[in-house]
Amino acid sequence: MTMPATDEAVHVRAPGKINVFMRVGALDADGYHDVATAYQAVSLYEDVRAWPDDQFSVSFAGTIDTALLPTDASNLAIRAAKLLARHAGVPGGVRLEIEKHVPIAGGMGGGSADAAGTLVACDALWGTALPKEELHALAASLGADVPFSLSGGTAIGTGRGDRLSPALATGSFHWVLAVAEFGLSTPAVYRELDRRRDAGLEPSWRDHAHGAAVGLDSPTVDAAVLQALRAGDARRLAPALHNDLQSAALALAPGLGGILELGTENGALAGLVSGSGPTVAFLVDDADSAIELQVALSAARLTAVRVHGPVHGARVLTH
Repeated sequence: MTMPATDEAVHVRAPGKINVFMRVGALDADGYHDVATAYQAVSLYEDVRAWPDDQFSVSFAGTIDTALLPTDASNLAIRAAKLLARHAGVPGGVRLEIEKHVPIAGGMGGGSADAAGTLVACDALWGTALPKEELHALAASLGADVPFSLSGGTAIGTGRGDRLSPALATGSFHWVLAVAEFGLSTPAVYRELDRRRDAGLEPSWRDHAHGAAVGLDSPTVDAAVLQALRAGDARRLAPALHNDLQSAALALAPGLGGILELGTENGALAGLVSGSGPTVAFLVDDADSAIELQVALSAARLTAVRVHGPVHGARVLTH
């Protein structure tokens, strides 16, 4: 069904994410890894505004430096808009303006949020009214984290991270993010993980509950993570936080180790590198604890941001 297209700007807000748990499988012949991850969408957003146009264009603003972001056809938001136009047979283009707050190359899915926001914005702008399943299929073809930014909330991702199943999470979890002034290349972090595994620098997986070895061919999310999310219990979740990519990120950016120590010394229940980094996410008890930790990290001249999760996925805002 095609809905009437609009001449007004469409405004969509899409969330960044934290990987509260991430297990990475062995390197496949196609150069990818199967993963098992627990995503949580958090209250750090990208704002995507879309206007009808004859061409496809994107510009950026926001609270972070966007000077190095490409604005040509290689940009993920442009790719998302063109993909939807081709898929739905839309003849025109779109002018996108994206206000960025999620760190670039920070392990929080900012580019994926841009793509998800663009899909939702263009779907509304052009009146294509695609079924949710079709939008998710288009999202998955753009990148592993894009479907999650569409759905938001808390979810388990398997395969490349794009096969999602909802995870029951009650209550709200409070996080403080230490945002680095540099980015890390996701492919470089995965390559470093493979190198470390080949060199025997990575320990065998262990099932935290039973101490049994786990094979690299079948990554799964630990039951302790699911139980803590279901209980809405930050103190239960803290010891279950895990990221297989963390040691590789620390090898490429050793200064992250000091940031992790600083956070736990100043009241964090636990901390971990989110995704491929370099953003470090600290789990805290409550909003007051988040303020105290933010102050401590800021005093150490770090950029610290308080967020909570889970939050909704990409959706149109009405003004």
